[in-house]
Amino acid sequence: MSAIGILSYGAYIPRNRLQRQAIHAANAWFAGGLRGLAKGERATANWDEDTITMAVEAARDTLTGIDRAQIGTVSLASTTLPFADRLNAGVVKEALVLDDATAAIDVTGSQRAATSQLIQALDAAAGAARPHLALAADMRKSRPASEGELNYGDAAAGVLVGRGDVIARFIGSHSTTIDFVDHVRSTGAEFDYTWESRWIRDEGYTGLIGAAIKAALTKLGASGSEIDHFIVPLTLRGVAEGLAKRAGVKPEAVVDSLGATVGEAGVAHATLLLVAALEAAAPGQKVLLVGFGQGVDVLLFETTDAIASVPARRGVSGSIARGARTDNYMRFLFHRGLLDLERGMRAEADQKQPGTTLWRNRKAVLGLVGGRCTRTGTVQFPKSDIGVNPNDHAFGTQEDYPLADVRARIVTYTADSLTYSPNPPSYYGMIDFDGGGRMMVEFADVDADDVEVGRDMMMMFRIKAVDEVRDFTKYFWKAVPVA
Repeated sequence: MSAIGILSYGAYIPRNRLQRQAIHAANAWFAGGLRGLAKGERATANWDEDTITMAVEAARDTLTGIDRAQIGTVSLASTTLPFADRLNAGVVKEALVLDDATAAIDVTGSQRAATSQLIQALDAAAGAARPHLALAADMRKSRPASEGELNYGDAAAGVLVGRGDVIARFIGSHSTTIDFVDHVRSTGAEFDYTWESRWIRDEGYTGLIGAAIKAALTKLGASGSEIDHFIVPLTLRGVAEGLAKRAGVKPEAVVDSLGATVGEAGVAHATLLLVAALEAAAPGQKVLLVGFGQGVDVLLFETTDAIASVPARRGVSGSIARGARTDNYMRFLFHRGLLDLERGMRAEADQKQPGTTLWRNRKAVLGLVGGRCTRTGTVQFPKSDIGVNPNDHAFGTQEDYPLADVRARIVTYTADSLTYSPNPPSYYGMIDFDGGGRMMVEFADVDADDVEVGRDMMMMFRIKAVDEVRDFTKYFWKAVPVA
């Protein structure tokens, strides 16, 4: 019988890396005590990124080399979902152009939502269910001049779990549920309220996690000395190392928390570190994953020979390498909605997106699906009944042609400082897709040196605009430079 476990993995970390020293420098007059945290950098989402867009990019990375037709379920774990009453995972499903028979689930309410969804997905796989794409993403707000502002980071990660030629076999899990309230954010509130850190460390991290790890190892018939990759998704210095020592895990097995380069990515952090561990793992190694939040999840995996032949992908290491330093703290505050700048009359355009139009064109808008003429082979976007080939305007010959994963090149470009943009100037231009197809598109994650005719580009799922009147986010695809 085939094994149950992890079939693939992927990650996405935003390009912008805000230097913590810049945050401290702006707030030192008021909160000088933050100096000790002002080291390294934190990943910060751009103005056109959110939990959904990051999850889409992590999913695309996870599905490298995978036939998407086999996916049975998509779940998205987060405590910062853009919509309270719209299926966020459903938007991800549309962006991935998955079959309409694909199930979709949002998972929230706790910092261990990602590990809990992973346990549920693995348990479902025992019933021969189709593979489950388990995604996690978070983009937490923090009050200016707070510890969270320096410690948090934005990121997303995913694992595909199911039955088959797995890269990491699922050995088992153990969970506890205890209403230990280390922090809380009520419905409608913007920021977390956090209790005293020493109490959280001693009673929560050391006490609850330590006891859960001991119980899990006993239950699963394993010892701490067998663990090769020990994952505790907390960036507080010394916590993971202390738990490892208590459990008999060798110090070198502790997986780097990524606190210095990414920050604590909330719900996504456990999955992000799991991906980082799998990137570095060799066949036959044991991976222990912890999730913490009103209780503890502990999962144990063992890598297989298949992990040595995973197709190349961006992953955690590639995402970190793509980072770009920034000291622009004011821009960060504005993009987070914590600084109200005068945007001018050009920002007053009505951004209403009729639901009927989005419904009819959802494959083109959310999935970037164009058309290809079956008679001439001409590719176009958007798809239409009449082909654009100048020598044969064939009618009714178009088939769906997904363009999201096709590379492109810049044909023309403009840097527009008059049109309103949350990150001026606004860059856009004409791109040609490899194999055919041309479209006018906005560019993202670019500076003046990044834009030139012939530059290789790839497509990413982003926020197009926000309808502030109706509180509705509009999504589309933008072109970003190939790293």
